[in-house]
Amino acid sequence: MTPTPHHDPDTIHDLVGIGIGPSNLSLAALAHPLTDLDTAFYDQRPTFTWHPGLLIDGARVQVPFLADLVTLADPTNPWTFLNYLKSRDRLFPFYFTEQFHIERADYDAYCRWVAEQLPALHFGHQIDAVRWNPERALFEVDFTQLDADGEAEALGRTHTRDIVLGIGTAPHIPEPLKPLVETPSAPVIHAADYLTHRDTLLRAGHVTVIGSGQSGAEIFLDLLRNRPAGHERLHWLGRTEAFAPMEYSKLGLEHFTPDYTRYFHALTEHTRDHLGATQWQLHKGIDADTIAAIHTELYRRTLHGGWPDTVLTPGVRVRTAGRIATTKIELHLEHPQQATRTRLTTDAVVLATGYQERPLDHVLAGLDPYLRRDNSERPRIDEHFRLVLDPSVTGTAYVQNAERHTHGVGAPDLGLAAWRSATILNSLTRKETYRLPTRTAFTTFGLEQRTPHIPAARKPPTLTPLTDGR
Repeated sequence: MTPTPHHDPDTIHDLVGIGIGPSNLSLAALAHPLTDLDTAFYDQRPTFTWHPGLLIDGARVQVPFLADLVTLADPTNPWTFLNYLKSRDRLFPFYFTEQFHIERADYDAYCRWVAEQLPALHFGHQIDAVRWNPERALFEVDFTQLDADGEAEALGRTHTRDIVLGIGTAPHIPEPLKPLVETPSAPVIHAADYLTHRDTLLRAGHVTVIGSGQSGAEIFLDLLRNRPAGHERLHWLGRTEAFAPMEYSKLGLEHFTPDYTRYFHALTEHTRDHLGATQWQLHKGIDADTIAAIHTELYRRTLHGGWPDTVLTPGVRVRTAGRIATTKIELHLEHPQQATRTRLTTDAVVLATGYQERPLDHVLAGLDPYLRRDNSERPRIDEHFRLVLDPSVTGTAYVQNAERHTHGVGAPDLGLAAWRSATILNSLTRKETYRLPTRTAFTTFGLEQRTPHIPAARKPPTLTPLTDGR
């Protein structure tokens, strides 16, 4: 392979972004008007996509449309959702729908509209390594340019003063079910691939959905609506003690504000870890409208007598799983509250078991000697979303949607994307490029303001001015 001709190896960027999901797309959109800032963003996918397997008809984003890529930091930015609607002559129809929460397919189309217009985005580029070059005081980023089939086409390297990692999350598959996903017989799929396999699942004799969050609820509802009444043959299992609604009260939502993010970041590592484990209903529950739609559909199917052929059981975990011949799946289930166990035979399984942050270790292997880690060997991240590096590294590495352990439940939330991007740009430009509010919640979290327990990435040296004659 030869070096790619599309990149000047002598170019030094101010910022290189790795990954182009909503987080880095937000950053690119807010950086675009800053003409003094040279940026480049890379992603190995051929084009922008946002959870394509979950763009189920009618499924909605769980944050208001104002939580687009830019509005909460700069409502005058050209890449707002409302401007997207205006460019498509859809603004008046949207106005009359009186929708505050938009469909996922609409959010995906909006993001693709933004991505298609930002020249700093480079798709089809796989990042291979990131290193710190102490002689040049720059980050070196090696990449492979991919062709339309995803095959390596050319090699390249670029240099940058700062980097930002926005590599997102990956589908989480529980250990007992990993062997089933890896064998291509009876379908066992993650919810991320639901639409790809939807027709197969609708034809399957019996389907089991595992996972009691929003994705599990949406998939169960879609299957329920499209399987024959009286012959639904659906199981829905979840580990939580109930198919619980997401916390969506006005004050509860203030956990997704910059105020709470700052409060959480200033807590001790032990307190943060304990607190994070108790807040599942803030982000892993089910939208109340989806719960209502499921109940309505189940009730509708009792109209002519009898009950739908469905089983909805919370509080259940899968101990082990295996295959019977090549066409059946056997799940070994346990109900801890009853201290009982049983087996369930099914024809297909959908794992609505969520997502987990992609580990940074592979991408940052070249920076490992410089990384500062916490007691659990996770990267330390300061209040400005900067990885804490050895002071000898004069460049800055920012992270997006990889800081739940330091910044709390709002880390993956779309509603904080614009604020986080603006925070990063203010840090990068060393000025208030975007004016951000000092208070965002009516709730006062804690009795006193605390400084973060995670050390700052770097502090510039304080110089004493020289006076004449000295």
